[in-house]
Amino acid sequence: MGGYPPYTGFTEFAIALGVILSAIVSLLGTSSRKRMVAIGEARLQDLSEMTGIFDPKQLFAVFGPPDMGRIWRNVTLHDVRQARAPAGWLMSSDLVDYACVLAALAGMAFNYPFIPLLLLGALGVQAAGWIVSARVPK
Repeated sequence: MGGYPPYTGFTEFAIALGVILSAIVSLLGTSSRKRMVAIGEARLQDLSEMTGIFDPKQLFAVFGPPDMGRIWRNVTLHDVRQARAPAGWLMSSDLVDYACVLAALAGMAFNYPFIPLLLLGALGVQAAGWIVSARVPK
């Protein structure tokens, strides 16, 4: 990547900044969903985004039916981790988001030939998480 002398490194910096901001937003959303599960007020959207299961019937099969207010009060974070699918890792995994932030910081700090590939990989993971989250039932 890179560019001409006034803009050398600008592309890498812009990608790294975008990845960091995207990961921070994802971490904030994940923490609020974890909080909802922890206090016993998990909704369909929360469980769907945290597990990666988009079909409500499959959620019912995994976690049982919700109560009358359409809230799962008996689901724990351990249950959510056990039911997590690959799409759930992309949308709401702290480890994935922290790894993307680490890759972006490495991209801003070091200048090695493989760093642009690392940045593009982190960008791809963040973009895939946002694209997959568009399928979450409303």
